[in-house]
Amino acid sequence: QVQLVESGGGLVQAGGSLRLSCAASGRTLSSYAMGWFRQAPGKEREFIAAINWSGGNTYYADSVKGRFTISRGNVKNTVYLQMDSLKPEDTANYYCAAKTDRGSYYNARETYDYWGQGTQVTVSS
Repeated sequence: QVQLVESGGGLVQAGGSLRLSCAASGRTLSSYAMGWFRQAPGKEREFIAAINWSGGNTYYADSVKGRFTISRGNVKNTVYLQMDSLKPEDTANYYCAAKTDRGSYYNARETYDYWGQGTQVTVSS
């Protein structure tokens, strides 16, 4: 079993930055792909970014490409999401997720096995 805990959310002005962290416990994440998803009120949970087990490959939604960066920490049980040039439409609850890396479907939320509780990001205009 894997437990995921997100942190780093908060209130920021448009154009600002935040760095989200996802800390895992219960099992090492060395063989897991990690993803970040977000859900705004009244909307479905959507894919934002993912990173494969080695950290060598990253994947992004078009809406955040060039602004957000996903990375794995030196301590392998941590994953980060650096969010720059934030926009009001980035306001959502952000979730970290993990799954056994089988080399595909990184953007498919139904393929992820473990989820955190989420951290709220609010971007004011």
